[in-house]
Amino acid sequence: MAALIKLRQIPLIQRCVWNHLSQTSRGISTSKKNSDSAATATASKPEDKNWVSYGFDYKSKEEDTNAHNASFFFSVTLCLVFGGFAWAYAPDTHLRDWAQREAFLELRRREKAGLPPIDPNFIDPKQIKLPKESDICDVEIII
Repeated sequence: MAALIKLRQIPLIQRCVWNHLSQTSRGISTSKKNSDSAATATASKPEDKNWVSYGFDYKSKEEDTNAHNASFFFSVTLCLVFGGFAWAYAPDTHLRDWAQREAFLELRRREKAGLPPIDPNFIDPKQIKLPKESDICDVEIII
């Protein structure tokens, strides 16, 4: 959000888009004196002399405050609050709960059958076919 606000500083975008969107209604003066309309325009908007900008707009206090409030609303409320809620209540996509439940069921089954919790011979050694010694005599075996 702050990056979008910073784009206002670019003159091309400011001339093309932002001025069109941020124009306020202009008062129509019926007097023929130019000094009267200029005096009312400057007198209607007093600037605060001790104002410190939030860093979004260095010329207008109202624009700076609006951009500051909008950026914090979007970052804190939408991203952190609703994003945290969605993350906390999202479904288990990696099936961790299912795997743990299946592990407990398998342990209970093995205990009832009198088997050890983890079988050292997961595959029957008679079914494993190893290569002959003559086939691996020149190969270095790293364990």
